[in-house]
Amino acid sequence: MSSLKYIVMAQVSVQPEHLQEVIALSAKTLKLTLEEPGCEAFYQTCKTDDPHTLVFFEVFTSREAFDLHMAADYTRAFFDGVKDKVSAKPESVTLQQL
Repeated sequence: MSSLKYIVMAQVSVQPEHLQEVIALSAKTLKLTLEEPGCEAFYQTCKTDDPHTLVFFEVFTSREAFDLHMAADYTRAFFDGVKDKVSAKPESVTLQQL
């Protein structure tokens, strides 16, 4: 495994009528993700000026650890559960530690 951390910031714009449901779906993934080997941090937030845009900040020990997270049943269930409840395609940015 690589020694570089794998850091991701992802945004999910949620249709207002589905916000509470999507927040509940994301909450189901929080504890499980934080227990994953290789997960160092996972913050679930929203934009202050746009509470319907959820922003997830994730830090993993490696790309391999992140890939295992993305393949987990609960992560796939989250994306399946929100696909008809978003107002735009989820976006993500990979960041590099300085």
